[in-house]
Amino acid sequence: MRLTDTLTGELVELPPPKDGPIGMYVCGPTVYQRAHIGNARPYVVFSWLANWLRYRGYDVTYVHNITDVNDKIYEAAPGHSAERARDATQWYLDDTDAFGLGRPDVLPLATETIPEIVGLIEQLVASGHAYESEGDVYYRVTSFHSYGKLSGQRPDQVEEQEPNPRKEDSRDFALWKANKPGEDTSWESPWGLGRPGWHIECSAMAAKHLGPEFWIHGGGMDLVFPHHENERAQSLAAGHPYAKVWMHNGLLRFTGEKMSKSVGNVASIQDVIAEWGAETALLFFLTAHWRKPIDFSPETMAAAKAQADSFRNLSVSIKAGGTPLNEWSRVEEALDDDFNTPAVLAVLHEWRSRGHISLVTKGLDIFGLGSLTSEKPAPHEIVELADRRLAARAQHDFAEADRLRTEIEAAGWEVRDIPGAQHQILPRT
Repeated sequence: MRLTDTLTGELVELPPPKDGPIGMYVCGPTVYQRAHIGNARPYVVFSWLANWLRYRGYDVTYVHNITDVNDKIYEAAPGHSAERARDATQWYLDDTDAFGLGRPDVLPLATETIPEIVGLIEQLVASGHAYESEGDVYYRVTSFHSYGKLSGQRPDQVEEQEPNPRKEDSRDFALWKANKPGEDTSWESPWGLGRPGWHIECSAMAAKHLGPEFWIHGGGMDLVFPHHENERAQSLAAGHPYAKVWMHNGLLRFTGEKMSKSVGNVASIQDVIAEWGAETALLFFLTAHWRKPIDFSPETMAAAKAQADSFRNLSVSIKAGGTPLNEWSRVEEALDDDFNTPAVLAVLHEWRSRGHISLVTKGLDIFGLGSLTSEKPAPHEIVELADRRLAARAQHDFAEADRLRTEIEAAGWEVRDIPGAQHQILPRT
């Protein structure tokens, strides 16, 4: 299996499954509000990837962190940041659970990793890669010769991060921040009362749960700089080989006329699933390669729903074709070659048009969509109504047949006529 590495820009081949486990660390949300649908893309993409790696025989440990101490949380809930972080963490778990993909193996919190964070900072200070200044601790960017390599910047091009006169260099970034008035959560440290910076949290959580070196580090494209650039610098400076492959999914673009992140009215995961359903949302994410941006709007979601419905309707196909030899290898080849989901989706539609129900279901199962082609049996009373409707049609009592159809639909089912004076009963979509 080959995956595109952001650091080198090249495809990196994973070792055979027999050569050892695959550790995967993916940056999760900062929990200060309800997550929007863009936050769901890395969750979905890397959940799919973990599932596919396991299907291919790999022993995978998937770690997806939650940042529950951060400036944004203090700003969103002054004096109540801990409560807001707990609430927003549960919102995120509830919302992502609705996709039905299962949870990552480990969901660590920054607040549960403070001892490891402090220990890592102490190590960086002792080695000269970091320094204390009035209760703050900063990473010394000039101490790391390849800083900027992940984001493609020369060190002299890097812009100032977190302006503060306490820093030696404007490019230096905070590892530890002294407690400020109004901040209601803080911890003791060798530098006084305070709390960790954003970037050091992930370095410590990754090392705690995956060790100093692991295979895949994932997250959104917006995290390449400064977050992942800083993670890489501080981890390597501490002697951790860290990630072998850096994967960054393309961003979700809110293209609808009424949606804008700048005014805060973008669609939440909760709202999208309530309006369109989890299956349509997952189908939507399938349509774009993980490295490319994806446009979210009512139009693109309606197109995704139409595709989902086309797979649902496969179950009423009268002439399902047999399963040709070696057809499944087309899915394996597409996903093993940089996890190309649009290519797989095209194959699934081809199989749908040819009536290969078992192949389509097997392919959809990889992405949590197998239920699209799985018929739910109708209860006895609905079957009885459908049989009475069929009898009414046979007697040309079309008024009674229409009345029975309406009653069936009101109960959440639909009846479809098929050749041979028969019918099929399906859940309403």
